[in-house]
Amino acid sequence: MTSRELVLKTLEFRNTEGRVPRDLWVLPWAEQNHGAELKEIMKDFPQDIVQTPDDCKEYAKQPLRQGDAYEIGSFTDEWGVVWKNVERGHVGEVKEPIVSASDEDWSDLSRVHFPEELLTIDTEKVDAFCGSTEKFVVGNELARPFERMQFLRGSENYYIDLALENEGMLKMLERVHDFYCRVLEVWAKTKVDALFAMDDWGTQKSLLINPEVWHKRFKPLYRDYVDIAHSSGKKIFFHSDGCTFDIVEGLIDVGFDAVNLQIFAIGVERLKPFKGRITFWGEMDRQHLLPKGTPEMMDAAVEAVYETLWEPGLGGAIAQCEFGPGANPRNVRRMYEAWGKY
Repeated sequence: MTSRELVLKTLEFRNTEGRVPRDLWVLPWAEQNHGAELKEIMKDFPQDIVQTPDDCKEYAKQPLRQGDAYEIGSFTDEWGVVWKNVERGHVGEVKEPIVSASDEDWSDLSRVHFPEELLTIDTEKVDAFCGSTEKFVVGNELARPFERMQFLRGSENYYIDLALENEGMLKMLERVHDFYCRVLEVWAKTKVDALFAMDDWGTQKSLLINPEVWHKRFKPLYRDYVDIAHSSGKKIFFHSDGCTFDIVEGLIDVGFDAVNLQIFAIGVERLKPFKGRITFWGEMDRQHLLPKGTPEMMDAAVEAVYETLWEPGLGGAIAQCEFGPGANPRNVRRMYEAWGKY
């Protein structure tokens, strides 16, 4: 069974004879600090899920990007937003939003660049990569409307706009959503196996905004993204950090095939009612277990996920973690060893 077949069967709850699929998110920090260990992990535990590599994203028109998002200093993204980074190996933060707090109506969007260039990818190059591998391929562009609006406006100002139902903000959200729909439509015409959407919705203890606002303003957007994927025969994955328990039911309702959530921040046991209804695409706890866990703690964590979320003989989980700042490579390895028992 190929990796592509294994992942598809797991997502569709018909993995009756294969192992748990594997996926590892590698931040540059891991390569810079644990390159040798990372190489051995990838050799011993071949990954089943890959993203189209950056060199596949050949554009007819080059996006507006300046600098390196993972290096110390400033980085300008494709929308014209400037990020500040003080540590190598992971992304920084937006310190100066380009839609100012004084612009209450969002009337001055002169500094916002809608990156139409992202729609000009060389789809033949993407298709060639998909045809060259037996891995399950996820597209390398994503939709993230909530976070994008924060990057443009600043988080505090944007939360106020949401609470007040600012008309200018709502019109801009429609434009941002329309753009992401067009991005996903381009990727849906390629031979990738899945599309990708994300927004970090949680704090350590709860959702960042009132769940009613999420259901009213953002759930319909995600439904559109799911419809684009499924109408083209693609799966669609979703990622969010934080305690996102209040929206898990909504993510299932709109039809996402797999969710990458901080299930240990939520509480693994709390997710038991969702067993068999969606695939939990990780993740292993990167706040405590990956940096400081003992081998026994890693084994117990994997067992808890398996017992709570895996539908025996069918599917429901993907062995996934993020190898980023602070993670102990021994614990990344131990996670895969523990999953191997199942």
